Amino acid sequence: MDSVSRLEAILLKRFHRGPMDAKPEARLVAGRGLDGNADQGGSRQVTVIARERWDALMDRLDLFLDPSERRANLVVSGLELAHTRGRILRVGACRLRVGGETRPCERMDQAAPGLRRALGDQWGGGVFAEALDDGTIRVGDPVSWDVP
Repeated sequence: MDSVSRLEAILLKRFHRGPMDAKPEARLVAGRGLDGNADQGGSRQVTVIARERWDALMDRLDLFLDPSERRANLVVSGLELAHTRGRILRVGACRLRVGGETRPCERMDQAAPGLRRALGDQWGGGVFAEALDDGTIRVGDPVSWDVP
C-alpha cells in the first residue's frame, strides 16, 4: 500500500438532491452503504472520487470547486479509480466492491458549465461501490486495493 493513499473526505447526502455534509467519520453497513446517507441499498451504495483526478480537472477547466460539488460520498487520494470494476477497495478496516464508473448527471453543469462533460472523460466522475462490511471509517484512514 502506498503510504499517501488515504481517505480525504466523507460526505453524506441528507436527502435526494440535498446538500452534502462533510463528516469526520461514518458507519458503513454491508449491503446498504453509509448510515445516514439518502442513497441506501442497490448497487450504487457508495460513490468515490480520486482527489488527484478532481484537482487535475479543476486545473484544466480553470475552476476552483470543492470536491463536494461532485456529490460523491468518499474522496480518496493516492489511488487511480479508472477501470477498476470488480476490484475491492479497502477503506480503513472496511471493504467496498467497485461496481463501475459513476456517470455525471446534469447537476454538475449547475455547479459549473461544462463540468458534466469533463467528468465523463476517463472515469473522471469516479466509481460507485457496494459496502461489503459493517464498520466505521474515518477521514485519514488508509485506502488500498485488495490483492485479487
